[in-house]
Amino acid sequence: MDRDLLLSICPSLRTALTRCRYDIDTVRDLLGPDAHSALGRGEPVAARRATRGAGDLGVLVRLFLLQDTCPVDAVAEALLPLTVPDAIAAGLLEPDGDGVRTALDLRPFDAGNGNRWVLSDLDGALRPAATREDHVLGVGQASLSLLQATPTDPVGSVLDLGTGCGVQAVRAADHAATVTATDINPRCLTLAAASAALNEVDIEFLTGSWFDPVRGRRFDRIVANPPFVVSSGRVEHSYRDSGLDLDGASRLMISQATDHLEMGGTAAMLASWVHVAGEDWRSRVASWLPAHGVDAWIVQRDVADPALYVGTWLRDGDADQRDPAVAERAEAWFDHFARHDVEAVGFGFVYLRRTGEPSDVLAEDLRHAFTDALGDEAIDYFARLDWLRGHDVLTERFRVRPDTALERVCLPSEEGWKQVVARVHRGGGPAWQHEVDDLAAALLGGIRPDGLPLGDLVELLAAAHDEEADALAAQAVTLVHGLVRHGLVEPA
Repeated sequence: MDRDLLLSICPSLRTALTRCRYDIDTVRDLLGPDAHSALGRGEPVAARRATRGAGDLGVLVRLFLLQDTCPVDAVAEALLPLTVPDAIAAGLLEPDGDGVRTALDLRPFDAGNGNRWVLSDLDGALRPAATREDHVLGVGQASLSLLQATPTDPVGSVLDLGTGCGVQAVRAADHAATVTATDINPRCLTLAAASAALNEVDIEFLTGSWFDPVRGRRFDRIVANPPFVVSSGRVEHSYRDSGLDLDGASRLMISQATDHLEMGGTAAMLASWVHVAGEDWRSRVASWLPAHGVDAWIVQRDVADPALYVGTWLRDGDADQRDPAVAERAEAWFDHFARHDVEAVGFGFVYLRRTGEPSDVLAEDLRHAFTDALGDEAIDYFARLDWLRGHDVLTERFRVRPDTALERVCLPSEEGWKQVVARVHRGGGPAWQHEVDDLAAALLGGIRPDGLPLGDLVELLAAAHDEEADALAAQAVTLVHGLVRHGLVEPA
């Protein structure tokens, strides 16, 4: 693929896409919810029917989203002012019998700040296509989850490490003064540069492995969806395989990211880690961080057993375990996990912030369902951590967030309803829950922004329940620190 040729057609292609209103909202309106959902399941017929009589937009939907072979004349009209011969020469289209079809995936998306377009390789979902070794992955579930989980507060500079098709970099351009994107795969950088040109955003593209292209540089934010597949280090597809053993790719990213952050700068990354027999996964990931200079919030969103994990990634590479050669690869993968006592593989988000303080690391399991994005929550989490560092909670007044609720779970017994557990939970954000006893519930019930400082409330509670005040105060400090970190209780 000729990068210069592809970039040369982007202005004309953008004009055509804009004129035909090939954007996420208009395409959804054209298809309707049922056909749009069917297309998301890889079922194109309903969407194809919806495009009949839809003019140039219908042609572009059939060409790029349904990956149909379309008549040359219809495509030529829809792509004006871009010509079909120029689109073929640039590698966007390819001849197919008497018609033409797309050679690349070109789709609209909205990451929260209006329509954007992104170019990537075809994924084979609608039309058989071999997965190249240098395959450029499109906007899949992992990249979408990172888009939604990345903070969007304005910053000066962003590094998108391992940019792939460029979707994270294009999104970052909405809230950063400068964006730098790197990748080891030249094909990725070509398609990412074309995505940037289509969206008329200015991005610096650098070729190289991991942090090598930006050695000696620092950024206000790092975003990364690295090749984090946990395996023996064999590289089959560059978008997913790092060449590092087990969770070595995530370890490299997490351990080195803060070296490339400005003071106060943050990182938002996807990562994987192995669950080793007899070892707490939280301790494993925390050990990758220095003892000084970083705040870390590590969120585990999913865990897969070896059979599910190996099967998922073999299917991702179009490999069928019924094939003896693929079965042999699966056996080797399982053997490697067994040799290293790998019981499962965890997956989630890692948020880092560079500080001048002793490191503070919170790794937690958040596998329950919640709908709010984590990006802005991460910035709030670090702000709450700053507040805790600078205040003695016993001398402070607090308020309970309006969306914090106390829940008592009871089960029937011979004496009637018997409380099994009480917990406070937050309605928004990651929907955190904290189990509390009756004394803690009573303490929270007495917290008011115009009320007593926490230490005075503890003394009253200790006197009322004949408890030792100092011991109760120590418990209250631990409780309130946890609740403030998670945003269930706020400083007044």
